[in-house]
Amino acid sequence: MSRAVSGALSGRAWSVGLVVATVLTTALTIWLSLRVYDQHEAEQRRQDILSTARQSALNFTSLDYRHYDRDSANVLEGATGDFKKQFAAQTEQLTKLVAANESVSEGQVLDAGIVRSDEHSARVLVVADSKVTNTAAPKGEARTYRLQLDLVHRDGRWLTSDVEFVG
Repeated sequence: MSRAVSGALSGRAWSVGLVVATVLTTALTIWLSLRVYDQHEAEQRRQDILSTARQSALNFTSLDYRHYDRDSANVLEGATGDFKKQFAAQTEQLTKLVAANESVSEGQVLDAGIVRSDEHSARVLVVADSKVTNTAAPKGEARTYRLQLDLVHRDGRWLTSDVEFVG
């Protein structure tokens, strides 16, 4: 084989090698970028879920008989499904009860953790405290709540679909 032919083959091998290396590097970069994006999306979803659960628990544990209409509206704003229907159905009765007892509850979320989640639903456990004052306890009493909240993702928002007292 002549030197010219050998040099042409060697140059062609280099060209093919560079093309293969470029394609592999590009594919790896795209794959890594997609992994980083997926991780970012999952972390953002996790933060959105926790934020919604914390706010929902705070709304649920904070009320004041002097503006219970606003407080119950806050609960309903973040609710959906059966939970929203049940809470709305009880609002009139609760308004009377809260007013008659001059109830004030100042909630505080202590901790929240996701039990499970996907793109469409989540279950979160929340621990909250509240100081409750009313006609029976004018100096106030502390209460601790352990809540299980089920959330669903609708129209770009996480909404509470169920609240249960647990443990």
